[in-house]
Amino acid sequence: MYHPYTNNMNNIKAFAITIGIPAALFFSSCSHTAGKSEKKIENAQEEAAFAAVALQKGKISSSLQIPGELIAYQQVDIYAKVSSFVKKLHVDVGTEVSQGQLLATMEAPEISSQLAGAESRVKSQEAVYLASKANYDRLYNTSLTPGTVSKNDLDIAQARMKSDQAQWEAGKAAYREISDNRNYLEIRAPFSGVISARNVSAGAYVGPTGKGSEFPLFTLQEQKKLRLVISVPEAYTGYLNGNSEVNFNVKAFTGRKFTARVNRLSGALDARLRAQRIEMDVINTDKKLLPGMIAEVNIPMNGSDSTFLVPKAAIVNSTVNVFVVRVTDGKAERVQVQTGREANGKVEIYGNLNEGDTILASANEEIREGAALKQVKIGQ
Repeated sequence: MYHPYTNNMNNIKAFAITIGIPAALFFSSCSHTAGKSEKKIENAQEEAAFAAVALQKGKISSSLQIPGELIAYQQVDIYAKVSSFVKKLHVDVGTEVSQGQLLATMEAPEISSQLAGAESRVKSQEAVYLASKANYDRLYNTSLTPGTVSKNDLDIAQARMKSDQAQWEAGKAAYREISDNRNYLEIRAPFSGVISARNVSAGAYVGPTGKGSEFPLFTLQEQKKLRLVISVPEAYTGYLNGNSEVNFNVKAFTGRKFTARVNRLSGALDARLRAQRIEMDVINTDKKLLPGMIAEVNIPMNGSDSTFLVPKAAIVNSTVNVFVVRVTDGKAERVQVQTGREANGKVEIYGNLNEGDTILASANEEIREGAALKQVKIGQ
């Protein structure tokens, strides 16, 4: 008897059987193929010949190129100490001067008047002091005769004498102050060097404050000796010390190398650059090098201790870690390492390694942990 529900169910079962059989055959075929592929890879690794090296320690030598700046060993902007007018300039830009040499003469008529007034006050206070001292001396000599001068009168005379003496000393100090200000009308070089800038002319108003103090009279630089300043990144600060010597060159003298020795290390890292400031003295008697030049500094990075060195191709940088492949009893063993400097195709490595270990010279991620490596040839 025909029943719609029964017939539909039979059709669905038949369809499922029809689809299921090929699918099962397909997945069975894929699983079998994948297994064969892995087996082929393992067999290929076993049959392949691998070049290896015996792990040895050595020292690597490399260099770091960083920019530096040449600055004057000493530099100062020279300003006027007192308000005055420029009377005469004795030097100009490019003039080489020696320490104490007169650079400019200023004039300020009011200072001469002030000095004359101070001198008059000093003389007046000196006269008052001498009078009070004479009065005290007379009273003291008289007081040696008992009953002639009271003790109170003698004390008052002595106090007056000391007060007048203090006024006299204050007057002399004021006179010296004005006299010193007059000496500031002569501008002299604080050290030997070269005038690199001049910002005034004769007749200009200058002073410690106001419009005349906007720019310095002169800029003086010591150029026979320069400072080479560099900022060494944190990772490389260990390669320089107080006796290190570096080479550098500048664009103005292509092909010529200059030498400098480290003289000063800041001993701290700049918070913004994360680098240490290092200064080197450069003798520049011929003044060919100029302050402000940019130098390309070559810092030698010679290792103080020997470390394990391997070819660059022996190191595998995977997504998980960095490792080399060590051959142990004919099987591959991944050893996690940290890398150091690189030079001439060799790289420093640090890890759980021993001298004499056999390391594959060229490794990759396809070499699985524990894979059999039958044909391993150790080279130099």
